[in-house]
Amino acid sequence: MVRLVHYSDIENVFDSPERAARLAGRIRALSGPDAAVVATGDTTAPGVLSLVASGRQVIDFYEATDTALDTFGNHEFDYGPDALRGLVADAPATFVSANVRDEAGEPFGRDEGVVPRATLEIDGATVGFVGVTDPATDSLNPMAAELSFDDPVEAARDALAEMRTAVAERGEGEGADGPTALDHAVVLSHLGAGDDDLARELDVDAVLGGHVHSRRNDVVAGTRVVRPGVNGETVAEVDLDSSVPAATLHEPDGATPVPGLADALAERMAAADLDETVDVVDEPIERTGEVVHGGECRVGNFVADAFRWAHDADVGLSNAGGLRQGDPWVGAVTKADLISLIPFEEPVTLASVTGAELHDVLREMAAPDVDFGEDDWWHGHVSNAEVVWDADAELVLEAAVGGEPIDPEARYTVAVSEYLLHSEHEYPTLAQRHRIDEADIQYEVLAAYAREHGIDPEIEGRIEIRNRTAVADD
Repeated sequence: MVRLVHYSDIENVFDSPERAARLAGRIRALSGPDAAVVATGDTTAPGVLSLVASGRQVIDFYEATDTALDTFGNHEFDYGPDALRGLVADAPATFVSANVRDEAGEPFGRDEGVVPRATLEIDGATVGFVGVTDPATDSLNPMAAELSFDDPVEAARDALAEMRTAVAERGEGEGADGPTALDHAVVLSHLGAGDDDLARELDVDAVLGGHVHSRRNDVVAGTRVVRPGVNGETVAEVDLDSSVPAATLHEPDGATPVPGLADALAERMAAADLDETVDVVDEPIERTGEVVHGGECRVGNFVADAFRWAHDADVGLSNAGGLRQGDPWVGAVTKADLISLIPFEEPVTLASVTGAELHDVLREMAAPDVDFGEDDWWHGHVSNAEVVWDADAELVLEAAVGGEPIDPEARYTVAVSEYLLHSEHEYPTLAQRHRIDEADIQYEVLAAYAREHGIDPEIEGRIEIRNRTAVADD
């Protein structure tokens, strides 16, 4: 049997060292001499411990799980290209990347050991891998702005062809005893929705994906397409020994934690001294994907209120994708908990927009034109604004600020994360030209707001989504 054990987007699993050790235990239990462990990005960041360790906590995890290969997600670049180069050079796993180019336009990280393709011998079979990253990463992540990204399908196709040629040449000639062809070909992908294109366009057995934080286990054009979700909620086991590979998603609950891993991660965390309690919460505040992408929610209102408070703005706006999932807040909420929610060292900026532009921004909360996430996800949270959205017609039916309809000719100030002024992927109406001021780093703003006003958000009817069921059932 030839198997792959696949994880992706584990992000802030490291903020709970015991949970990370249990996830590693599940990976170890699934692995074996007939298997290889591979990952598909957003394994180093984001998260509290990631911020503390600049992503290097993943080295402990790679060693604990004997991870062979990984590829770059958009968050691998959170601490800049140079920090990532250093991590790549020291990591026991090999990074496979065919479409990322550095500041000079050359393939990224080649001097540090990044390869466009790789082969592994697994239980007597030769398995080839290529890796690709979302080409919108330079827009998604300001720290990757100086990099460039080739078309992932073309880059993967070229890398596969080169790999097949290299394997054939390696098996030829006098005295050669190597294989003359790949037994299996696999794409390690951090594209999300683009995985279907890879499956349709390339001659591969499986596309192991990430980026979108929902689970997937499908067959597209005869190719197995797998995505294990976020924060280590599942591990994929892929059996390549059939015409269409089979896959099973395993949860980590019940696994024996890897000895020593939790202690190593906890030691890294303790050095950060983030145990300050900023408030005490009586009613649990949920922060699951279903909650933050489901429309108005308490944690989204808290963040949007804090952003608006930091600038005394007309409107506060938070993108739902910027709120990282995790355990609910209940009891003492620490600064580490706030960082776990928004673990990005970016300031809360102030933008000045016209009423017409603000109306467009509020429409973009529904992201009808953005290829990101599931079709029914909601992508924003607001403070001092009210929006009624018709999901069937994809129209804003009502939009108000402070209880008054938006005046298209007036100007409004909006407090947002710096990311939204940089990215063309979400909220494309907002841009650097709208920037007029900035406040502290986002999690510092949350901490200051919590100390002064507490953490007790309510659902107030800020966002109403009509006809959502009809869209979700299509």
